[in-house]
Amino acid sequence: MVFHSEYADVPAVDLPIHEAVLGHAADRGDALALVDGTNGTGVTYAQLDTSHRRVAAALAGAGVRKGDVLALHSPNTVAYPVVFYAATRAGASVTTVHPLCTADELATQLRDSRARWIVTVSALLDVARRSAELVGGIEEIFVCDRAEGHRSILDMAGSTAPDPDITIDPGEDIAALPYSSGTTGAPKGVMLTHRSIATNLAQLAPVVPMGPGDRILAVLPFFHIYGLTALMNAPLSQGATVVVLPRFDLGQFLGAIEKYRVNGLYVAPPIVLALAKHPAVAEHDLSSLSYVLSAAAPLDARLGAACSARLNLPPVRQAYGMTELSPGTHAVPLAAVDPPPGAVGTLLPGTEMRIVSLDDPDQDLAPGAEGEILIRGPQVMKGYLGRPDATAAMIDPEGWVHTGDVGRVDDDGWLFVVDRVKELIKYKGFQVAPAELEALLLTHEDVVDAAVIGVHDDDGDEVPKAYIVRRPGAGTLGESDIMAFVAERVAPYKKVRRVEFVGGVPRAASGKILRRELRDREQRDRERENT
Repeated sequence: MVFHSEYADVPAVDLPIHEAVLGHAADRGDALALVDGTNGTGVTYAQLDTSHRRVAAALAGAGVRKGDVLALHSPNTVAYPVVFYAATRAGASVTTVHPLCTADELATQLRDSRARWIVTVSALLDVARRSAELVGGIEEIFVCDRAEGHRSILDMAGSTAPDPDITIDPGEDIAALPYSSGTTGAPKGVMLTHRSIATNLAQLAPVVPMGPGDRILAVLPFFHIYGLTALMNAPLSQGATVVVLPRFDLGQFLGAIEKYRVNGLYVAPPIVLALAKHPAVAEHDLSSLSYVLSAAAPLDARLGAACSARLNLPPVRQAYGMTELSPGTHAVPLAAVDPPPGAVGTLLPGTEMRIVSLDDPDQDLAPGAEGEILIRGPQVMKGYLGRPDATAAMIDPEGWVHTGDVGRVDDDGWLFVVDRVKELIKYKGFQVAPAELEALLLTHEDVVDAAVIGVHDDDGDEVPKAYIVRRPGAGTLGESDIMAFVAERVAPYKKVRRVEFVGGVPRAASGKILRRELRDREQRDRERENT
């Protein structure tokens, strides 16, 4: 069966993304659009409107043309939105880049995206230069601050060149080109049109509204689609103020909430864990907060409840989506009084969903049954850049995106995400969800972080293995303690059967556990044992 949203459809937003977000910026005048959370520097909406137009003119004067790709290689700064909207106004597509990538990784993305321009910061300039040398064909490297031999965005904001006269087809032209692995394989360029991104903002607005007077803390990276949408495009399109931090540092994060009276937090589960457990939270006045929303990875209901109880807030909201969906498809409404624990939300306006059998994808499942989540709607990507086969594997002929996520829907339309199809552990024919075990492990008072993958035992069976980060001072916590803790709380087939204590769990910037790194580590360990 096809599940539909309870909300009225929203019309497609056929505007360039810079117009969809900043179309009313000049009217907002001296209202604060951006605040640098490290030094207090503010940017008004009028300044943001003027500066992005002037930088667009300077980029056009430098030779940026419609159809070009500009790589934005930077941590979060108040200049990031200026560059992003300036580039799209000049007609370019923006490929967003992880600021901590290596020169080889950046070169791979530059080569694949066919980027001709790079905007970076002086601290990352060496990486940008080396990658440009590896690729060749880069026209110019700009910097957001200042560096000898490179033009600065700060100076370009004073350009007197004429505004670029660009005609954009919102339904066809690519605004953003983030990179995602999708359900499998190496990262691929996700072609998000102006229409798909702008329409997704309109879909999110009635569910997670923001507006003048709201202060949103942008600590998750803008280069990731979650940060780009929830922390940059959405609040700026609705007149809120965005407090910008370059990275997650708990002390700086808590201090910014307190100093700037932040009321809305959009985070990932590792930050929810810190808010629920870290003693430093008690040292700060977080009374300005009115809600916390978590996305990018499943959040256990118990952890969410612990966080909301500690902060004296309504239940932590969740949202669901993926890069290929611009990214939002579900969210727990901010207005929901008593959302079911663990739900990631209901369908956004204009979005359809199916849950299909893992064994027979042609079989649709009824509410309550677990299967793969399929999505269809106006927020679906145009496709993967230069990869028609990968696109066809992701989006079927009827327009359904096969997310690779396992979930179930209750009778009221609430979606619960279980895990990834490819990450389910098959133990003697039973399916074990790593996310469920990880959530349980995090309830242990001596466990700071945890990850679970499937490994093979001596009989060739796949079994759950837990990687555990101990709480400082909990050195006596042993393997048998962890296995007994889980065994007392789950069905026998779900028991953790191997444990390894580690200094940290590898995670992406979005907060997702990098299970591939753990699997690679496990493979290397097995190879060493066999030599």
